[in-house]
Amino acid sequence: MRNLFIFSLTILAMFFATACLAISIPMRWVNANGHGKLIGRVKAEDTIYGVLFTPHLYGLPPGVHGFHVHAFPSCANYAKAAGSHLDPVGTGVHRGPYRGNGHLGDLPVLIVDRNGRATLPVLAPRLKLASITGHSLMIHAGGDDYSEDALKHPGSKVRIACGVIPYF
Repeated sequence: MRNLFIFSLTILAMFFATACLAISIPMRWVNANGHGKLIGRVKAEDTIYGVLFTPHLYGLPPGVHGFHVHAFPSCANYAKAAGSHLDPVGTGVHRGPYRGNGHLGDLPVLIVDRNGRATLPVLAPRLKLASITGHSLMIHAGGDDYSEDALKHPGSKVRIACGVIPYF
């Protein structure tokens, strides 16, 4: 895990010089109508290495959380209106952000510090901004190990925060 963290920081340093387009995604607690309290924003930047998601979030439960792009641009009905993970070619397989032939919406996990803040950027190498606009960004209660078993864990299904990804 430590090596992955160091590798990620090294790669992220390169992204700051290569970012082209960026959008800001407002994130809110989920509720029945989809307009819960604002908990911050996630900046999404198109880079030559994929989309870099930089969270500026607060008030979240500490720990590791599933982080995904979902199919529909709605956070209504406790974010159930967002549908499943973005999977435009219909793979039906949850394989994570680094292996092909799986949901395109699978992102690296979101890490929240003990104070409830998430600020560590994550890279989605298979994405471009154009492929995620008009969808939604989701934070799940539980973590994600990118296996089909993770989808069976109750915490991985609970959606706690959601934001509609705007067009740029």
